[in-house]
Amino acid sequence: MGAPVRVHVASDVHGAARELAGAATGSDVFVCLGDLICFLDYHDPSRGIFADLFGPDHALRYIELRTAGRYEEARALSDQAWVGIGVPERSGRWSVMEAMVRAQYEKLFEAMPAPALLTYGNVDLPALWPDYVREDHRVVDGDVVEMDGMRWGFVGGGLVSPMRTPYEIAPEDYAAKVASLGPVDVLFTHIPPAVPELVYDIEARRFEVGSQALLEYVQRVQPRYHLFGHIHQPLAARMRIGRTECINVGHFAGTGRPFALDIR
Repeated sequence: MGAPVRVHVASDVHGAARELAGAATGSDVFVCLGDLICFLDYHDPSRGIFADLFGPDHALRYIELRTAGRYEEARALSDQAWVGIGVPERSGRWSVMEAMVRAQYEKLFEAMPAPALLTYGNVDLPALWPDYVREDHRVVDGDVVEMDGMRWGFVGGGLVSPMRTPYEIAPEDYAAKVASLGPVDVLFTHIPPAVPELVYDIEARRFEVGSQALLEYVQRVQPRYHLFGHIHQPLAARMRIGRTECINVGHFAGTGRPFALDIR
């Protein structure tokens, strides 16, 4: 049996460019499971695009409303904030946001280790990535990479949710991406399978949206590992589904450390 492959995995980077720069040190392969952009920091309301635009007090109130499930009130609050900074028309808001997203992507992709395998998170904007990915950055979504005699499958993005984040996919389209993989040895996704313990965030005090298609795939195919992120403070960080070890790789923006795993 050959030597194991040491994999470092980061997910939910949310603007942590300085920490990202050293995340591959000591690894054979570096994998990033997305959510690079920091729109809103639930742990520190002074960080992120919303705080930069409208101030930390607004960001905190917006977080409180979303945490309480009062999404329409949160959107109304945001509309008022846009008017307050002189951008009343929705058509003009994207140009402001895009400039701030691009500024973050420029720093993040400059810091991103290379080589790297990457897929998208639900708060990423895939259409912008080609402007920033560097040589030896391989973006994989709904596809398989051959690695040391193993098949590694990748599915990016999230599912449609009340949050209305940028890269949310209809369940049937997400399921089609999962089905296209065929059998894999290791599965990498941004979101978890639809298992209550894996999708409940104990800090946000809510169930996030997990994928039934991923759960059925894992039950049927039984890869060695299923690695994912998305849930920042999960009720359960790992569990077995049959022979598959399902692992939440952690909230990189909070820890500053990648998840390390030896795969053989």
